[in-house]
Amino acid sequence: MTSPANTSEQILAIARRTLEIEASAVTALGARLDGAFVSAVQMILDCRGRVVVSGMGKSGHIGSKIAASLASTGTPAFFVHPAEASHGDLGMITGDDVVIALSNSGESAELVAIVPLIKRRGAKLIGMTGNPASTLGREADLHLDASVATEACPHNLAPTASTTAALALGDALVVALLSARGFTAEDFARTHPGGSLGRRLLVHVRDLMHSGEALPVVPPTASLKEALLEMTRKGLGMTAVVDADGRLAGVFTDGDLRRCLDRGLDLQGSGIAELMTRNPFTVAQDALAAEAVRLMEERKINGVLAVDGEGRLVGALNMHDLLRAGVV
Repeated sequence: MTSPANTSEQILAIARRTLEIEASAVTALGARLDGAFVSAVQMILDCRGRVVVSGMGKSGHIGSKIAASLASTGTPAFFVHPAEASHGDLGMITGDDVVIALSNSGESAELVAIVPLIKRRGAKLIGMTGNPASTLGREADLHLDASVATEACPHNLAPTASTTAALALGDALVVALLSARGFTAEDFARTHPGGSLGRRLLVHVRDLMHSGEALPVVPPTASLKEALLEMTRKGLGMTAVVDADGRLAGVFTDGDLRRCLDRGLDLQGSGIAELMTRNPFTVAQDALAAEAVRLMEERKINGVLAVDGEGRLVGALNMHDLLRAGVV
């Protein structure tokens, strides 16, 4: 019976050894990659149907993750439990599909039982095993070698290094496929609209900006008092100064007011045209909100005016708007 690890040193030593074994297992995969991997990528690229991933036990959990990663990066995929496949779910697999079957031993009974049925349907079969000479390794159209020298488990029993290697090999497939498809960050965001990445990549300035009656605007003839009242009403900490032709003449912000006070300017007798910042920085209304954040941070400003394709003022937004939208 193995002595239990009771001390901090023993616990950390076991953890480090586990990580070393698993890291070595993943590193060894790279040296074994060959034409079969390239052929597997091409087979999936040529697939007219979906990629169906299957596996039992721990391999099934890894397979489920691989299917999810494929689906979110441009390769339609789903997971089918091999035991359920024998009880009706095999009907989810068509002759246009590619099946990726995971089994470290290559002899998982539930998987081996459905191999002839998969082949009969005309689907292509990629086996990912730790034993090329296994039933699954022999019967697959393509075999990907995910073997490991040893498990991290001290008894060499619990799937540890082998599942890590299979997951890493699956990730290698996913990344190779998304690169081959030219899958972009914007494409990724479209499959993750509810996540922070989707918000950062898909939200545009026009989606967040204040416009119409909510847009703070005064003419160049306005007094400082009138400008401050407009800023207070609209609550953006700034107001645009727009001429009679609708052209942007300048902007006046809370920061401008503080600088005027520091310089001891005559605020009572000055008009906004004398105090505003001329030729203010603007962003296009069609720009991504994430780009607006980057530019605002570079210039150390908290608000920005948005213009249309002809340079006319159409909106305004500040950092609070971007924070609320989850872009920052």
